Amino acid sequence: MQMDSAKFLSRVALFGFLGIAVFFLWTEHRAHLLGALPYVLLLACPLMHLLHGGHHHRRSTPPPSTREGAEGRSVAKGDVDEP
Repeated sequence: MQMDSAKFLSRVALFGFLGIAVFFLWTEHRAHLLGALPYVLLLACPLMHLLHGGHHHRRSTPPPSTREGAEGRSVAKGDVDEP
């Protein structure tokens, strides 16, 4: 039982010190971090464009699952043309 209470107290102390450190880091460096935020967003745009993978390929012909109907509309394979 002594080991459990010692572990608990050490974890409470650790998280207390981490919370204090995060608080002071945030209060001291908030202006620098928030001042750089618009530039980070602007730099993220081209990065996301490059890493997106190019899903905007255009085809010159329709996919093989469609064909031209009698009226010039696109009809799926399973659809029936009405006269």
